[in-house]
Amino acid sequence: MKTVLKNIDYLVTMNEKREELEDAYVVVEDGIIIDVGKGTPPPGDVEIDLAGRIITPGFVNTHHHFYQSLFRSVKEVASAKLFDWLVFLYERWKNLDNEAIYVSSKVAIYEMMMSGVTTTTDMLYLHPKGRSEFIDSEIEAARSTGVRFHPTRGSMSLSRKDGGLPPDSVVQSEREIIEDSVRLIEKYHDRGKNAMLRIALAPCSPFSVTEESMIRTAELAEEFDVLLHTHLAETRDEDDFCIQKKGLRPVEFMEKVGWLNRRSWFAHLVWLSDEDIRKLSENDCGMAHCPSSNMRLGSGIARVKEMKEAGMRISLAVDGSSSNDTGNMLLEIRNALMLQRVLKGADALTPRDVLEFATLGGARVLRMDDFIGSVEVGKSADLAAFRLDTLSMAGGLSDPVASLVLCDPHKSDMVMVNGKIRVQNGRVIDSELPGLIKRHNEISSKLIGGEY
Repeated sequence: MKTVLKNIDYLVTMNEKREELEDAYVVVEDGIIIDVGKGTPPPGDVEIDLAGRIITPGFVNTHHHFYQSLFRSVKEVASAKLFDWLVFLYERWKNLDNEAIYVSSKVAIYEMMMSGVTTTTDMLYLHPKGRSEFIDSEIEAARSTGVRFHPTRGSMSLSRKDGGLPPDSVVQSEREIIEDSVRLIEKYHDRGKNAMLRIALAPCSPFSVTEESMIRTAELAEEFDVLLHTHLAETRDEDDFCIQKKGLRPVEFMEKVGWLNRRSWFAHLVWLSDEDIRKLSENDCGMAHCPSSNMRLGSGIARVKEMKEAGMRISLAVDGSSSNDTGNMLLEIRNALMLQRVLKGADALTPRDVLEFATLGGARVLRMDDFIGSVEVGKSADLAAFRLDTLSMAGGLSDPVASLVLCDPHKSDMVMVNGKIRVQNGRVIDSELPGLIKRHNEISSKLIGGEY
């Protein structure tokens, strides 16, 4: 069946020429884009009139912790720095179960989808003792939403008694971590083009896993040909911790344990030296820039301008909702632009630069740019549409592409993933959404209050 999206006012393709087409159309068949052009489209079995809209490739979110949507704006740590924030919340997070993971995952995905996200990853590193298959629960949730999903099997093996931050109740042995990582890859990882589900491996951070865990995980990723992900260089405290415990700064430590390679992408990368940026770029490492989270926790401003100039693969991410406290990708795009201008001046980045980070940049970081990240023939039909006739966009139509970043349309009007519409007329297509939100709030209240 052919679906024709027609009368598109502006189409941002992110193709090799970075073409922006007016009065455009896109033809989709079996989840794949088979034609892109201007003017009158060919006939289709289904025709959708998108007059008054701007269309972009679907946004790609490259770092998240879905379960944290249960812990937004927690009063006791609303103004805490990262390490204090973590120590407090670990005591609540240790009570998570599979229902909490499933419900929070759907809520987090739908929230992102409302802002144009069609592909997302997630780092689930909490695996409380006595609980299992948390990744399976979020995969089940993701499948029910229709999002393209690249979860990472997070892990923590260095508890507080061993010099780490997390309590014993949420860490696992290295054997448990490796065995479950292999299980997940063998069960779920789809290596094919247009894959809806892939698995990566993600030890949480240098201060929550052992050096042996980092080395063994890198070896496992090589063996099974999957990607690697972790938090890195997020705060000054982490810098101090790595120097004290490892005798190396964070990027140097990653080099020691074999993580500076094309499989790896790192969240945050706030506290980097010129030499760090050089090493990351030369080794083709990727970055998940989390501007709102970095502001929320007072972590600092990542040197994105310099990383871009060095040729690094750069993407954007909302991070977990305990440190944001929202999952709106449009905000990340705008904040990424504004933060660099605060740091480096009004010409540091352009609106189109950050829009590229959110689309093609994310696809490159996840090594999926052969089938997502741009609107081109042969690629998956992952698209986001935004209305141009909204109050917030009024007066911004001389350059609608820049206005999508600068003026903020607040939400998507339509989202298509793999050729299927998941958001229509500004609403998620799921009749069970009100009940989902209600249950999410019930679980959240009990977890925060210690009653769950």
